[in-house]
Amino acid sequence: MNYNYNENMKRAYFRIIGLFMAICLLSGFFSCSREEPEIVFGFIELVYYSGRDNNPEERYSFFIIPEDDDGVDNLSELYLYHDREGLRWLITSDDWITYEEGGVNWIGSRSIAMFDDSPLPRGQYRAVLVNRGGESTERRFTFDGPVTPPHPFPTLTISEGNYQIDSQYPLNHFVGYDLQGRVIQTLTIAENEGSIRNLRLQSSVRSIALWAEDPIYHISAFTEAESLR
Repeated sequence: MNYNYNENMKRAYFRIIGLFMAICLLSGFFSCSREEPEIVFGFIELVYYSGRDNNPEERYSFFIIPEDDDGVDNLSELYLYHDREGLRWLITSDDWITYEEGGVNWIGSRSIAMFDDSPLPRGQYRAVLVNRGGESTERRFTFDGPVTPPHPFPTLTISEGNYQIDSQYPLNHFVGYDLQGRVIQTLTIAENEGSIRNLRLQSSVRSIALWAEDPIYHISAFTEAESLR
């Protein structure tokens, strides 16, 4: 009698355990994945913008390749920390820039700056990516670019249908905007001066800015847009 009682209790116990595991598996099957996201790759580049009193203002362009089992739409927040200086920037899914290149999705911002527009600290940064389930991952990045600009800030002049640039950066591009300020066209410039007509800009381009870059230092400079009309 005691033997049958014990055997029955064992069978009941294993049935309960089996039912519990089945419920857990089904729950995991029908709910969103609980896997944490991943930062596959990323970069930090420094961009100079024309500032007050001819002093360039610094912005970091910070982008990562994220990975999440439930897709990019399941991501909610991207943090960038500079732990040594006690700094933190938050980029939410409503604010970050998303673009696709070669079948790879990138998210990030071109507006990482100090509150008072002072120079950004160099050294090690820590990125933290959070999904909508609250799971997170982190990865460290380093920017050791020059503290002072290695080249003078470039200039762009447009007059009587011609352009002229003054730039010591090794690569120079024109960025074309439409009336709403949207980027329409980007082209590389080989000559420091020439005719606007010969650039063969799209008809919707109404203004252009000079984007000069130095890939060795991971820096670039962006001038104000100049009207073509």
